[in-house]
Amino acid sequence: MSRFKRYVVGLNSEGKSAVLMDTPNNVQSEEGHFWRATLWGSDQIPVDNTLTGDQADGRQLREPPEGGMLFRMLEIWPDMEDRQKQKERVSELHRMVKQKYPPTEADLERHPSMHRTDTLDCIAIVYGEMYLVTDAEEVLMKQGDSVVVRGTNHGWSNRSNKPCLSVGCMISAKPL
Repeated sequence: MSRFKRYVVGLNSEGKSAVLMDTPNNVQSEEGHFWRATLWGSDQIPVDNTLTGDQADGRQLREPPEGGMLFRMLEIWPDMEDRQKQKERVSELHRMVKQKYPPTEADLERHPSMHRTDTLDCIAIVYGEMYLVTDAEEVLMKQGDSVVVRGTNHGWSNRSNKPCLSVGCMISAKPL
């Protein structure tokens, strides 16, 4: 059973709008580090609403395919006291999700979660707080705050003592 509900509405067998799915099934997590669910995805925009089946299935990579999109929830636990261990955990995550642009040593020194994608990311904080880390600054984001990341280097630092949940879309974009 998932921690959160995800309702997917489509046409039922009678051609009426109805809830077809109510739980996320594409969940990845590492206790004490993160919890992530891909809620929906598409290999193309505009999205083809005639497709059947769960379009979140099998989407493990960090970025959507070229011309596609991903809709995700991401919960990040507080930063680890052992920074080297956090670097190792995040590096392993980058490997698993096939991070396109590996962070530099300078990026990792800025924060272990620094990374860059070719996507337009639209993200909102649902609960908790975390710092948005860029090359030039850090901004504390709290519940209800949102950010649009336009294919640039960034990271997430949770300096509180509680997890932070964000939700957002990653949309394929022309690379910088």
